[in-house]
Amino acid sequence: MRVSVGSLVIVAGVCGFLSFAFLATSLGTEYWYIIEMNPTNTSDLEDMSSHSGLWSINEGGKMNAGAIDSFKADRSRYSEAELHMLDMHSAIVVMLPLSLVLLLLGGICGLVSSLARSPVLLTSSAFYFFISSLLTLCGVSLYIIYSYKALAETERLVGPEGLAHVHTSFGWSLGMAWLSYGLELLTGALLLGAAQMAKAQHSRPSWPDTSLDCGSNTARKGIELY
Repeated sequence: MRVSVGSLVIVAGVCGFLSFAFLATSLGTEYWYIIEMNPTNTSDLEDMSSHSGLWSINEGGKMNAGAIDSFKADRSRYSEAELHMLDMHSAIVVMLPLSLVLLLLGGICGLVSSLARSPVLLTSSAFYFFISSLLTLCGVSLYIIYSYKALAETERLVGPEGLAHVHTSFGWSLGMAWLSYGLELLTGALLLGAAQMAKAQHSRPSWPDTSLDCGSNTARKGIELY
């Protein structure tokens, strides 16, 4: 089965759209990090279970939208380690939305290059998606490092006994961000493949139509004989 440039471009467009949708959903939901309380004797601590996003925390069914705001935080109240985590969070909330904007612009560039069937434009769009995926990877990886550092700092403050009945895990919002990253890579790879196919088609030599030359030669000979 032979794959055409058009089919590769269509599949790349679908992957790019899904990547944008997954990342937008991930940024707009509060299931990046989940904290579950497992009390042994009392049930009052169950309401302390929470799940958080990049900008808000849901504690006991109540949304606290201003709980995570590293830009407006009073930096004089925090230790050096906490300030380092604030800087990490600030970088996260800049990189991931920026990656979403780059995905939107990349979709426009990919559409233009696919309509033009230009190998240069297709290659440029492919590397554009690779750069966007690198930004997504950095943001997601930095969030994981930030979460582990925050947990370690909490354990240092309250001690291992304070976290004995606490279970932490990453949620499906983070999983959707990882899916978005993978689809960005796949989109870039498909566009790069389409660019190579379009380049091969453009560089293929076009042979002259010899049937027309034979016909014209026969007619010329007939006129000379006449």
